[in-house]
Amino acid sequence: MQNMINDEITKQAPLNSGFGPQTTAAEALGGRDLSGKIAIVTGGYSGLGLETSRVLAEAGATVIVPVRTLEKARASLAGIPRIEMEILDLLDPASIDAFAQRFLDSGRPLHILINSAGIMAPPLVRDARGYESQLATNHLGHFQLVARLWPALQQAGAARVVAVSSRGHHRSGVDFEDPNYERREYEKWNGYGQSKTANVLFAVELDKRGKKHGVRAFSLHPGSILTDLARNLSDAELRSMGALDDAGQPISAELTTHMKTVQQGAATSIWCATNQQLEGKGGVYCEDCDIAEIVPVDSEKKEGVRSWAIDSQFAEQLWKLSENLTGVNFAI
Repeated sequence: MQNMINDEITKQAPLNSGFGPQTTAAEALGGRDLSGKIAIVTGGYSGLGLETSRVLAEAGATVIVPVRTLEKARASLAGIPRIEMEILDLLDPASIDAFAQRFLDSGRPLHILINSAGIMAPPLVRDARGYESQLATNHLGHFQLVARLWPALQQAGAARVVAVSSRGHHRSGVDFEDPNYERREYEKWNGYGQSKTANVLFAVELDKRGKKHGVRAFSLHPGSILTDLARNLSDAELRSMGALDDAGQPISAELTTHMKTVQQGAATSIWCATNQQLEGKGGVYCEDCDIAEIVPVDSEKKEGVRSWAIDSQFAEQLWKLSENLTGVNFAI
């Protein structure tokens, strides 16, 4: 039975949820039983995505994990109950369409979609369409995926879509004139920031359009966790970020306040996807298992969300740009 639709705009301000940076993904469920729920977690077989998949499945959900390499995924996901694997490459539009169609053909509703896959700060790489890889992977691939899976999300009656963004969105808004670095010089952190801002803006607009159908959307910063996401960074860069010590060894999250364990890093994804504290809410950016505060553009604070990432006009503009770049008409 579909929940009553709440047309109120959720305030971008902390709820004082009672959780925090040390909350684990299992704790963030809030005791929720997910038996009978269907979830898809992109990037769900490594790093934070793997922990997200595990917690959802152990709470009773059936979890579909899109994979590019079946052998690696099988090894990572071994022993976790209620896991299904399907081939998907977010840089390949045909692969996205085929994955979504297979799911739709199953006739199942989709209650939870967590877009956790991503890349960070690679050298300039372009996909077959000529699109910059961070924007293409982190945002455009997920935009197309959500569009194709929309019938299943709507069928669920009450669904949540979660975009795993990053505090990296502080680095850059979306350059609507040259999103793919065709005229401006490429800078990898600027590109990462643009793609992470796009994640937040997408959640804003998806929630606005989807809530009348019972589909709510959220974005989040998971925290600083040393995972395979950092594979393109040098040891010097990782040391400057406080992830490695002077000997080149990873700094334990237990020994510092700025790093998280994988279990803590997946917590906000789980909180956004499942916790009943967010019932009737959506369109907000979260961190540390709570709704984040808005931080002025000129602020030096590392926490919070920048205003350019939750601007409703920018969100609508990004939706139109995404339709144009993907060729997907995502009308809700």
